[in-house]
Amino acid sequence: MYGLEQQVLRTDISGMPLEWVDFRDAVRLYHADQVVYSCGVLLYRIHGGCNAITGRRSEIDVTSILATRSDGGTSYHSHRGYVPPLNNPALFKRDANLCLYCGGSFEDGRLSRDHVTPLSCGGQDDWKNVVAACKRCNNHKAGRSPEQAGMKLLAVPFVPTHAEYVYLRGRRVLTDQMEFLRAHFPRSSPLHQRLVGL
Repeated sequence: MYGLEQQVLRTDISGMPLEWVDFRDAVRLYHADQVVYSCGVLLYRIHGGCNAITGRRSEIDVTSILATRSDGGTSYHSHRGYVPPLNNPALFKRDANLCLYCGGSFEDGRLSRDHVTPLSCGGQDDWKNVVAACKRCNNHKAGRSPEQAGMKLLAVPFVPTHAEYVYLRGRRVLTDQMEFLRAHFPRSSPLHQRLVGL
């Protein structure tokens, strides 16, 4: 069994990844009869109260992946043109916690968001114009383009799909959850190469 902090991957009825939920939300989904099927490993067994008539104690087994009837209003995520919200933790995970200038590996606290085309030069604060950069490289580049600063960009920034974004927002993603999510990544996704061996 896993600790109660382990996240559950929630999908719609067709298996499209929607979001991460905690054990409380998972139990609520079971109680509201929203779970159509479940798969993956058993994460935890939740015990409830005793039935006054039968004396039997309620019990819910929660697995790592739950398919639900309702999408909770998230169906727009699968539409063309959907762009997930940009935030540093997801950005740093997208770039595998590497500085995309020097190639060094860093913890989140030692990385920063760099605008490839600086905001002062008309660049946008969006997925296609931002990369993870160590603070040293970001300070060196300053308000210049990589070319002006004599720096080479090691990878092309990209906009994650919703399934990729769900992965990027996950904490301690289990193997079965990872396999499930990867099946929903586009074939051309750079994340396939970055996740080899994970």
